[in-house]
Amino acid sequence: MRKLKNKELNRLDIAAFKEQKKTPISIVLDDIRSLNNIGSVFRTADAFLIEKIYLCGITAQPPHKDIHKTALGATESVDWEYVEDVQHVFDRLKEEGTQILAIEQATESTYLQDFSPLKDQSYAIIMGNEVKGVKQSLVSQADRVIEIPQLGTKHSLNIAVSTGIVLWDLFKQIRG
Repeated sequence: MRKLKNKELNRLDIAAFKEQKKTPISIVLDDIRSLNNIGSVFRTADAFLIEKIYLCGITAQPPHKDIHKTALGATESVDWEYVEDVQHVFDRLKEEGTQILAIEQATESTYLQDFSPLKDQSYAIIMGNEVKGVKQSLVSQADRVIEIPQLGTKHSLNIAVSTGIVLWDLFKQIRG
């Protein structure tokens, strides 16, 4: 076994990436404080060919050196849009028939491993503030609340880590 060299990875250039069929998932980042978390989400979205990222509230936008540091260019490949009021994004996605998944710990949540996405359905995952999580108003309006089971003492994962876990699980089920 040996590590592959970068030239062996068959990486897409940005133009080819834009032409690829996207995984029918959007990410809504609401009030994310950490620029490194934002950059990490961009990079993960690139890896799984995610349709779009919506940046809402206080979530910073590219170009920013601290986002770029972790995104490694993914802000150029992944479509994104800034919308100040997350409710506007929520309403627009609902009108388009997108299923809204709040990623949060809540009553009546569904554990991630028990959720089976439909292959012909578009989804949006809503990720909330690092301290306060997804706003209750959005949790109440979501089609489903998806929870990542946790057994330790914190019951809290970094937002970039949570996003990666959820995207990987949905990606393998949808694109399998």
